Amino acid sequence: MRTIYVLMAILMLSVMLGVPPVYADMQDDVDQAATIIERFQAVPEKAIPQAMLKEAKGLAIMTVIKAGFGISGRGGSGVVVGRIMSGWSGPSAIGTGGAGFGFQIGAEVTEFVMVLNTDAAVKAFSQDANVTLGGGISVAAEPIGRHVEAAVTPVAAVYTYSRSQGLFAGISLEGTVIGTRNDVNAAYYGRSVSAGEIVSGKVAPPPGAKRLLQLLAKTDVTPVREGVRPGSRSHEP
Repeated sequence: MRTIYVLMAILMLSVMLGVPPVYADMQDDVDQAATIIERFQAVPEKAIPQAMLKEAKGLAIMTVIKAGFGISGRGGSGVVVGRIMSGWSGPSAIGTGGAGFGFQIGAEVTEFVMVLNTDAAVKAFSQDANVTLGGGISVAAEPIGRHVEAAVTPVAAVYTYSRSQGLFAGISLEGTVIGTRNDVNAAYYGRSVSAGEIVSGKVAPPPGAKRLLQLLAKTDVTPVREGVRPGSRSHEP
């Protein structure tokens, strides 16, 4: 009975906070991913560093909802995209879920952007088997702010950025199991396709992914600083 209450709380919370319900239609997840990117980049001091985004091999973008009433439940969905020669691949559907125990009362919605720093991380997120963060794939929190230099060397396969709404202190992704939603991909692309085909760019993205891909394309454009013309070199020390 408590499990039912938790699931109901998760659904109600998603409606109240204006986020797609867990395991919603993939177009909702794609639109939500675009909105998440916009939210993260809207505040410069909280933004994901452009240097990190430009060097990323891929991105996983998710909304995770957690609710507890004696026991806790957690569920989430989102998309993963890979870096390809022409920019970014179409989105592949991913999801997570689980239950926990202990006295927990409250609810929270957390939006995650996971920067995939290695080809192995992208492959792990685009295979049929589940991937456990912090298991075979190392995870670390990363500095924020647009002025982090490109010379920063990645220390983990996945960097996580998050923003939360709710009563919990925050959701750690350590130990989280994330899986590919093959049936959702098939429905979105109109045929059976593998996540590997999608993130490698072998499958053309549907029109509904245009907004997300346009936003991601902007991360590959270095902004012109005041007083420095495109193509010129800065004389700063």
